[in-house]
Amino acid sequence: MTPAVPEHLQRRVLSTVKLARARLGRPPAFAHFGEDAIIARRLAELDSIEHVCVDIAAGDGVEGSNSLPLYRAGWRGLAVEFEPHRFRFLAGVLAGCGGVGLARCMVTPENVVALLQANGIPREFGFLSLDIDGYDHFVLDALLSAYRPALMCVEVNEKVPPPLKFTIKWDPGWNYLGDHLYGQSIVALAELAERHDYALVELHYNNAFLVPAERAGGAGLTPEAAYAQGYADRPDRRERMPWNADMEPLQTMDPEQAVAFMDAQFPGRAAQYQISW
Repeated sequence: MTPAVPEHLQRRVLSTVKLARARLGRPPAFAHFGEDAIIARRLAELDSIEHVCVDIAAGDGVEGSNSLPLYRAGWRGLAVEFEPHRFRFLAGVLAGCGGVGLARCMVTPENVVALLQANGIPREFGFLSLDIDGYDHFVLDALLSAYRPALMCVEVNEKVPPPLKFTIKWDPGWNYLGDHLYGQSIVALAELAERHDYALVELHYNNAFLVPAERAGGAGLTPEAAYAQGYADRPDRRERMPWNADMEPLQTMDPEQAVAFMDAQFPGRAAQYQISW
């Protein structure tokens, strides 16, 4: 059994997170850029949803968490994290949240459906958060073959603009190095969503929000419109994401130039990703 993190340590970490956010001019919430408010708003717009949340790559359960407010509000579900220190803290944070299963494992396209089934997740559950910094595209494709969440918050690689279709390939040996090579572009996600009859309804910096097409009420966006509204045209994006500065040339390149630029950024790693337009 994973030992719980003492309550006083939880309070200390929460206070640290709130202080850090205040220094950045952001409200004392958990999600990085206010995604928690968007999630609450989007969920309020949906009728008849199961109060079940699945968080894949839940981290420590606090900083950057899209799910903690839901679990604390009584939602049940599943939180998954592979990194052992984060998982230990996650287990302590969620110790008082009844009905939330915990799994410490690497989520892959091959095990994601079985993982949700083993934890009793209903087919049409309420909310999915996905952010594994790797082959997210293929995990989501597999998950949507068996499940239909009412709302999804899926990280994209916001540095890669339309019309580029980019994704990390599924590889059991994948290891994220903390650089710009991870995830999927907004166009790749939008194409996957269309295959599964989902609508892209919003992009918020690096998080895309999607709902089943039948719940969208015609409010779906093209990846180009979502990218412009949610990232490219936001005047504060360089301030909020200064680490993207060296990838900024992609915003003004034609597709052929952009592919060459990406290949030059990651020499010797072309086998790890696919990119086209």
